[in-house]
Amino acid sequence: MARYIGRSCRLCRYLGGQLMLKGEKCFTPKCPVEGRNTAPGRRLTRQRRISDRGLQLREKQKVRFTYGVLEKQFRTFFTKAAKAPGITGENLLILLERRLDNVVYRLGFGDSRAQARQIVRHGHILLNGHKTNIPSCLVELGDVIAWRQASMKTEYYKTLIEKIGDVITPPWLSLDKESMQGTILALPGRDDIDAKFNAKAVVEYYSR
Repeated sequence: MARYIGRSCRLCRYLGGQLMLKGEKCFTPKCPVEGRNTAPGRRLTRQRRISDRGLQLREKQKVRFTYGVLEKQFRTFFTKAAKAPGITGENLLILLERRLDNVVYRLGFGDSRAQARQIVRHGHILLNGHKTNIPSCLVELGDVIAWRQASMKTEYYKTLIEKIGDVITPPWLSLDKESMQGTILALPGRDDIDAKFNAKAVVEYYSR
């Protein structure tokens, strides 16, 4: 499957804020956004005004890159959100939040969504006792996410259990730090999404 292979920090600088794409690095002084908060590329003596369409595009890209979703898949999520009852923008963010790779990230099994997606793709995760390598599958109420027995022998897992005690999970998730199992206590709501997105701008972008 195609994926973005460029520099993640350039995306943050281009979109004007931290997207938390590099895990722990985003919380340190090494984060390029802290030192260079200007967009990458050629420097302009006069700042150009961004059109309303440009602002909508930027907000859409911010959501898409944060969750690591390609354009075609993102549009599929938007179509599904538009057909569901309720507010389309909120439905979209909730669907993205329910992705398995995002849940693995929220449980603290990965430092970033990209790393969590790789963990799922490599078959380290069990969903309700069954091995799955599909990062985009949506979790449901009561689902249980755990590590495969064979994956518990890896060096990464041994390092993870040493720092899992510091992980704070959102209210809609429960993590048993002894067995390293997470449970979906409730489906996420709009208030459970910590990133600040302008969902209305995303809807307006696709409505034109």
